[in-house]
Amino acid sequence: MNDMEAQLERLRTDAEDCALISKLATNPHKRELFARLADHLAVLAGEVERAIGERGRKREAQGRRTALMSKSTGRLCE
Repeated sequence: MNDMEAQLERLRTDAEDCALISKLATNPHKRELFARLADHLAVLAGEVERAIGERGRKREAQGRRTALMSKSTGRLCE
């Protein structure tokens, strides 16, 4: 999970950098290119963030099921 969080942070940073380059660019073509790149990286960051959230919810649900099963059987499930 830490590698996904590191990648998420990298995507956010790259998106911010591209947005800044876009604002500072004097060439209209480069301005548009970096603006589109910033938008695309922001979308990718959102997708990674959702994947991290879904993965966390699945693990949480699995933990609850395991706890319920151990209560019903009177055993500890590992």
